[in-house]
Amino acid sequence: MSPRHAQLEMEPFYGFFYGICRMAHQMFFRGEASGLGNLPACGGYIVAANHASLLDPPIVGQFLPRQVNFFARKTLWKPGLAAWWLDGVGTIPVDRDGGVSLDAIRRVLHALASGNVVIVFPEGTRSRDGELQPARPGVGLLACKARVPVVPARVFGSFEAFGRAGRLRLGSPVSVVFGRPLSPEEYDRPADGRERYARTAARIMEAITRIEAPQARVI
Repeated sequence: MSPRHAQLEMEPFYGFFYGICRMAHQMFFRGEASGLGNLPACGGYIVAANHASLLDPPIVGQFLPRQVNFFARKTLWKPGLAAWWLDGVGTIPVDRDGGVSLDAIRRVLHALASGNVVIVFPEGTRSRDGELQPARPGVGLLACKARVPVVPARVFGSFEAFGRAGRLRLGSPVSVVFGRPLSPEEYDRPADGRERYARTAARIMEAITRIEAPQARVI
């Protein structure tokens, strides 16, 4: 399904901002998108990506041809425009340290059961230097509870475009590569016992680490 047709099947509020994000990426951060064929054609699934910039959620989301649920720190839900927008696009609040509440888990499971896509950032917070960080157990908990495919994704260039301590650099390309989906049998091993969620998160992060940057176009 083309992104344009997919937008018509999204909730109007989400679809409007989906279109804006696609346009902004094309205008200011045009980069490569590889591995789109790895995205499941139907059913809910999780996209797990590295996190180096505030640009990561909208840029990863605008490549996905279905409605997406994101996570954000619950401290961002302040009265006014921010809370209205976060609720409107279906954002799920989490604790600042990446902790996931029972309510968040229920919302994730409901979204996935409804055929939506959930984007998670296993590192829990933005990288300070652009390098990959260890995964936190929260993503392992969500994956094990949901038991849906997990698509590893790696964002390249977002730290250079708008790093945690840097300024916004319009025109700096940001690319996304989607890896082969991991089945529940690949990432979840109940025999891990107490370390089950942590090791699941580590396996997902390892899959992200293995993804290589897209080849530059030859003009």
